[in-house]
Amino acid sequence: MGLVSAVLTLPLAPVRGTAWVLDQVILAAEREYYDPERVRGELAALERELTSGLIDADEFDRREDELLDRLEEAEAYRQGSRSGR
Repeated sequence: MGLVSAVLTLPLAPVRGTAWVLDQVILAAEREYYDPERVRGELAALERELTSGLIDADEFDRREDELLDRLEEAEAYRQGSRSGR
């Protein structure tokens, strides 16, 4: 980048910086949401809630279905990120 273009685009620097930070936050959130180990941990915690009587079978089934769907999404996300997403 030349000196003139650096001076002319200087007012845009905060916008570029903010956009970069937002991209990093989104990437981190996606990595966390689509982490299969995290979802499996949530499934294990859900089973503990059921066995300890904190939730009933209907609540367990509903939340388990959501987590299993999320686990499938996580596997698809990981496959997509490996192939250049």
